[in-house]
Amino acid sequence: MDLADFIDSNIQILVDEWAEYAVSISPEESQLSEEQLRNSASDILTAIAADMREPQNAAEQQSKSRGKIEAPRSCFNYVARLHAEDRLSHAFGINDVVAEFRALRATVLRRWQKAGPEGAMAFQQMIRFNEAIDQVLAESVRHYAQRTERIRDLFAGVLAHDLRSPLGAILNSGEILFRDEGLSPTSTKALGHIQRGAMRMRQMLDDLLIFTRTRLGDTLPISLTPQNMGRICRDAVDEVRASHLDALIDLRFEGDLRGRWDGGRIGQLIVNLLANAVRYGSGQIVIEARAHDGQVTVIVANEGNPIPERAIPTLFDPLTRANEPDRSGMAAGMGLGLYICRCIASAHQGTLSVQSSERGTSFTVEIPSSPSLPV
Repeated sequence: MDLADFIDSNIQILVDEWAEYAVSISPEESQLSEEQLRNSASDILTAIAADMREPQNAAEQQSKSRGKIEAPRSCFNYVARLHAEDRLSHAFGINDVVAEFRALRATVLRRWQKAGPEGAMAFQQMIRFNEAIDQVLAESVRHYAQRTERIRDLFAGVLAHDLRSPLGAILNSGEILFRDEGLSPTSTKALGHIQRGAMRMRQMLDDLLIFTRTRLGDTLPISLTPQNMGRICRDAVDEVRASHLDALIDLRFEGDLRGRWDGGRIGQLIVNLLANAVRYGSGQIVIEARAHDGQVTVIVANEGNPIPERAIPTLFDPLTRANEPDRSGMAAGMGLGLYICRCIASAHQGTLSVQSSERGTSFTVEIPSSPSLPV
């Protein structure tokens, strides 16, 4: 009896043995019944047996072993996704999901071995079975991980959104207290610390909201209005100088810097790049803005040690940082600054790139003078 027929003929016994193990690793808080566990295993084994009966040549086998499965070959991936959803909703950890498939594989092969399969054909069938189990396992783990990431992103987004209200109340109350002429110098100083800390928290929450929105598939919303890139750059420099009094920043402009952009977002982008230059660089910082052929280019360059070459490929990824700041000043944040800069540039149909060598580091933003919003 070949392995696919063995599975179909003994599916109840195989499911019973596997379900016994699955129950033993089921979390205490899980409401997953033994019947649900049996149904899940039965669906997986039936789908695997059906897949094993499909003809497969050597090229298809090699492609399948590398995860390149054509749609007709991946029909049982639906079963794997249902399994992952089911386990996630019942508090199974990723290690528990892997352990279930390991037990299922061992159960089937151990019982089939007792049935006495012989010859090279039996060996080939065992390979096909292992390929199918690996494919279902890989799809189930992949979907489990995707769902887990989405749940985390939703939680972070909701948390960041809800925290903005009490934080707004703190900032508004601070503004009222600043008008109280009866405050002592010590209280005024303490209130200033509270205000600065709250404003920093608001910026971090805004960054977290942008991060979660883009991770969940939303594009960064922007509102295009007439702007002047020179004015935006000057305002950004003033903001950074207010926090870093010793920063040496040189402004250079060329051409007609008028255009239509989201002034707040572009300002946020430039402030982030300047703040990075202050924290991680040394010496003079140059910010250059020039207009050419319907485009505006903004370059923020600083002296100092180069960015490590190994860090360049992931520099704009979220929650990463090339190295530790070399200078004191504002807290380094959550590692979202450059990721958000890239999101802002992309939302304006532009690009953000970096070059770094022993001579210094420069970030280059290129955006159209009048980007068009998608309909």
